[in-house]
Amino acid sequence: MAFPGLGHVAVTVSDLSRSTEFYNKLFGAEPVLDEDADVFHHAVWMLDGGQLFGIHTHPKYDSTDAFTELRPGLDHVGFAVANRAALEEWAKKLDGLGIAYSPIKDAPYGSGLSFRDPDNIALEFFAPPG
Repeated sequence: MAFPGLGHVAVTVSDLSRSTEFYNKLFGAEPVLDEDADVFHHAVWMLDGGQLFGIHTHPKYDSTDAFTELRPGLDHVGFAVANRAALEEWAKKLDGLGIAYSPIKDAPYGSGLSFRDPDNIALEFFAPPG
């Protein structure tokens, strides 16, 4: 049996309104779902390819610490792009959106363009080598 592809990613944010504004700009679209699900509130976007990306807030935070990939849990979310040229296009797009990012890093396994959301969650555009 083949292992299935990734269907969705959901991250917890501290301020749903602030994060919704950020992801609306990044994705160039409004959420396809924005609802209170009793134990959390979430907004969800449909990305090209059918994957879903969601942000959640919970009424009871167990920490007010900022996100860091140095703790167990999520390290980062990577969005696939076709090639390094697409990374350069995204760098220009992020400039236009006023979103700070690190320079493109090239490695034998591919190239990445890293940036962060308002809660410091690490995000990346990633291109395969070649």
